[in-house]
Amino acid sequence: MQLRYSFRVYPDGPQRSALGRAFGCARVVFNDALRVREDARAAGLPFVSSGELSKQLTVSKRTEERAWLGEVSAVVLQQSLRDLDAAYRNFFDGLKAKRPRVGAPRFKSRKDSRQAIRFTANAGWKITSERKLRLPKIGDVRVKWSRALPSVPSTVTVIKDAAGRY
Repeated sequence: MQLRYSFRVYPDGPQRSALGRAFGCARVVFNDALRVREDARAAGLPFVSSGELSKQLTVSKRTEERAWLGEVSAVVLQQSLRDLDAAYRNFFDGLKAKRPRVGAPRFKSRKDSRQAIRFTANAGWKITSERKLRLPKIGDVRVKWSRALPSVPSTVTVIKDAAGRY
């Protein structure tokens, strides 16, 4: 059984800008991967695998025009690719009537009112002794703990809503 707990986090100024960079990089990686798959489909080529997209991400991080992708945690970028895979899986399962029908994956907008990034356990995040959340390449973020956690979470998702709350 999976449970989700929501807690407010209060990042300071530099942490907000680091989170903004992470949101933007995750969106760019998602859109680039979606564009590669759409171009392959339009050209009549086979479906581009997740492994190939991951290799292309690594190569693009080494180029001069996309070097800024290295400023954020690599786990955030890989999770963005996994989110695209989940969107395609849900779309194809809907076509096969395995689940309710959903539309094809769409490009993410910079002006969207809700932005999210996800850190898995191998990202190196942890809850510090001061009860703050330490996120890689972001720092120790203050959290308003409204209840005790029953166990150690497997993932941490940071969401920014339309009102600017995290």
